[in-house]
Amino acid sequence: MQQRVDAYISQFKEGYFSPLSQMARLTEEVGELAREVSHYYGEKPKKSSEKTYTVEEELGDILFVLACFANSLDIDLSKSFDMAISKIETRDKDRWIRKDDKN
Repeated sequence: MQQRVDAYISQFKEGYFSPLSQMARLTEEVGELAREVSHYYGEKPKKSSEKTYTVEEELGDILFVLACFANSLDIDLSKSFDMAISKIETRDKDRWIRKDDKN
């Protein structure tokens, strides 16, 4: 994913935005996801004049911006994820009731 994003961004002179701009873009996209989730699962339906987007599309937009952000800082998202899941698996190993728990 990151390589594909880099191939796309690399064809433009402007390149990646600054980290602060990337953070603003990520925040904007998360807000758009929140709006879609609110419309699909909340009490406030969309107006008939509003464009229809999907949660799937908004998640895709977030992934794109996140890949841009990571690439601009030379961060490997696979490595970042591995570090995060290892931390969660250790920290939260006894936090939840397991499905295979016989008690």
